[in-house]
Amino acid sequence: MRKWFSFPIREGDASRQAHCDFPEGTYERECGKEGFFGPASHMYHRHPPTGWSEWEGPLRPHAFDTNRVETQGTSPMDAPVLLSNANVQVRLWRTDTAMSYLVRNSDGDDCLFVHQGEGSLYCDYGHLRYSKGDYLIVPRATSWRLVPDEATTLLMIEATHGSYMSAERGIVGEHAVFDPAVLEHARIDERFKAQQSDSESWQVMIKSRQQLNRVTYPYNPLDAVGWKGNLTVFRLNWRDIRPLMSHRYHLPPSAHTTFVAQGFVICTFVPRPIESDPGALKVPFYHNNDDYDEVLFYHQGDFFSRDNIDAGMVTLHPCGFPHGPHPKAFAAGKKHQKKETDEVAVMIDTRMPLDMGDAAKATELTDYVYSWRTPSDAE
Repeated sequence: MRKWFSFPIREGDASRQAHCDFPEGTYERECGKEGFFGPASHMYHRHPPTGWSEWEGPLRPHAFDTNRVETQGTSPMDAPVLLSNANVQVRLWRTDTAMSYLVRNSDGDDCLFVHQGEGSLYCDYGHLRYSKGDYLIVPRATSWRLVPDEATTLLMIEATHGSYMSAERGIVGEHAVFDPAVLEHARIDERFKAQQSDSESWQVMIKSRQQLNRVTYPYNPLDAVGWKGNLTVFRLNWRDIRPLMSHRYHLPPSAHTTFVAQGFVICTFVPRPIESDPGALKVPFYHNNDDYDEVLFYHQGDFFSRDNIDAGMVTLHPCGFPHGPHPKAFAAGKKHQKKETDEVAVMIDTRMPLDMGDAAKATELTDYVYSWRTPSDAE
């Protein structure tokens, strides 16, 4: 058995409460283990922890624009890779036409976040409508296809050799954040029955060990007449997420965890009131997440902790250095100019370092590393 060393210490001028009532003229930085779940210390600096003037070397904050990613391949299973490691693969896929074939991911569960579009998903379990802002959880080795009503963009997050599970909600109970009753599952309805066919040839594109296989059937394999159990494709829309909040304390990102997989978590940031207590920090705190890489996919809204970030962009902050709000956002937070957020973003925190794929490298915003400069720094 083992446990963390624990001996609370206080040195010099420090706040009595994290993220509140800083010593005059200081900037707080949290140094934490295990993605906000392990031991942590809070330091109080005379200068912003992101006040670097130059940066050399590959360990730097990255940003890239998925609006400029060119969708390659013929199916979602060979969509371009943005980020990956042994536990997760993040890809982007666009389509505006009905899939006349099926796909099946044998490498892991898929989380499909609908960035744009609406339509129908057909799978082994039946038919399920989707729309902008939906998470679609597709269990490993499930056959599926999309029939879009309008152009659709998917952020595809593969739990490689793993599964998606619900986050532990502890003392707030199973109905906090989102009630399981809001989840919608695929159904064997009239639309599903209408697409069944015994006379057409259908192909299934199976991804296994990151390679594609093509299997042909003389009928549509989505031919189920019924099923029972608790494994299925299901949908959760961000609008059904009711975030945990505190008007006196800025909660860590871990409070917004939506799905948990092996080696990473997916969190969802949705509109919420901003902290109102005069002494409470009103923007994300500067922090070192020294065990996890942090990824944010910006879906829609005004991203209150970032400057010059638009919908469809992605930021990657590798573990090992401090980061936090941009100067304009920090200044606005001190003035409490905004009373609520209107942003929607998907965060992926990974225990193992992420590698950038060619699609990310080709659309990187190389000046992002200097976006924490104040106007006087840039002169």
